Amino acid sequence: MALAGCSRAPEGASWFPLEAGHRWTYAVTTRSGAEAPERESLTLRTLGSATLVLDEQPAWQRRSDSGVNYWLRADAGGIRRVASKSDMQADPVADPRDRYVLKAPYAVGTQWQATTTAYLLMRMAEYPREIKHSHPAIPMTYEIEAVADAVQVPAGRFSPCLRVRGSATVRIFVDAISGYRDQPLTSVEWYCRGVGLVKLERSEPSTSPMLVGGSRVLELESWQ
Repeated sequence: MALAGCSRAPEGASWFPLEAGHRWTYAVTTRSGAEAPERESLTLRTLGSATLVLDEQPAWQRRSDSGVNYWLRADAGGIRRVASKSDMQADPVADPRDRYVLKAPYAVGTQWQATTTAYLLMRMAEYPREIKHSHPAIPMTYEIEAVADAVQVPAGRFSPCLRVRGSATVRIFVDAISGYRDQPLTSVEWYCRGVGLVKLERSEPSTSPMLVGGSRVLELESWQ
């Protein structure tokens, strides 16, 4: 199944399954400031391998029911996302080179960088309120913190799991009195052997009264 032409899938595919026929449904809980939490469901499906029109090379395709398609490749270096496309876009958009989802070796201490944005952090009074519009590409450093973690979610208890922590800061002009402040962004993800992403915790707290912070948790409800 490996794109490199090997007789078996790379090790990373056991932590992040790529072949067609898988489906993951997550319970998503989002909190913004002091507001009541919002709850929704998100489903991801694997569609198999196909030629990516950007470079005429095969890539594994995933689709979210939020209307976004992702293309990934697996090799000895890890699992990389190479392109994405929303339903509002005509063609896939290439990701920066070596945008890893998981990087080998799958061992404590392995680090890599990928861009993120502030999905939840918002201004109180300015428009647009979302920080993501002014800061669409924030570098985040990821590190594997554990390789034999266990995690409990609605779908059950899973182990062994990789625990991956992402850390970043975004420097934002708050107001004429406070000036610029660094706002922390944190992501903790659990990838469990044979299943893939089982849980994700995203935290974007506010350190200023002029900003609204938030958090989001994805927990696996069912999978196949």
